[in-house]
Amino acid sequence: MTTHFYETARGHGLRHDPFKAILVPRPIGWISTVDAGGRVNLAPYSFFGGFSSRPPIVGFSSEGLKDSARNAAATGEFVCNLATRDLAEAMNLTSAALPPGTDEMEFAGLESAPSTLVRPPRVAATPAAMECRVLQVIALKDLEGQETGAHLVLGQVVGVHIDPAYLRDGIFDTAAARPIARCGYRGDYATVESLFEMVRPVV
Repeated sequence: MTTHFYETARGHGLRHDPFKAILVPRPIGWISTVDAGGRVNLAPYSFFGGFSSRPPIVGFSSEGLKDSARNAAATGEFVCNLATRDLAEAMNLTSAALPPGTDEMEFAGLESAPSTLVRPPRVAATPAAMECRVLQVIALKDLEGQETGAHLVLGQVVGVHIDPAYLRDGIFDTAAARPIARCGYRGDYATVESLFEMVRPVV
């Protein structure tokens, strides 16, 4: 089979860079932090994921040392709020480039709720939120050893909040929560509304 192949260093030759459209779906890390003065910041990151289950570790990558990464590094804490279809418009508002010190929760009309083990608040309306303590902040480098400007923030989940309305017989109902994912170009998202099951084979 013939493919459209390109070396990333030489360019793709397409109308838009396909990298983010291929790397899908990407869960949204809707990260709340506070700065040293206690001012709240809330921003979405689509370079986000889980890296360990025992202990639970999540991480987000900030292209440029933006407020979320800077605050997490300075205070050692952040909260990851589940971004859902019902909260999508508010989530998008929190992606705006606002003046430093602006409370994005307030800007987006979101009510905050206190966390239990960390200082940053969580989004009250989200079906689930994970309180995290920072393990590492890694400045990412390229093949030449040059820093890219991106910073990977890894945090261990120390507490989890779940809205009981989304628990079914002790299982979190992902489809009912309708989480959203980033899916490519400038404004492309998807909603998880159905699941199918495949059990890992035993050989």
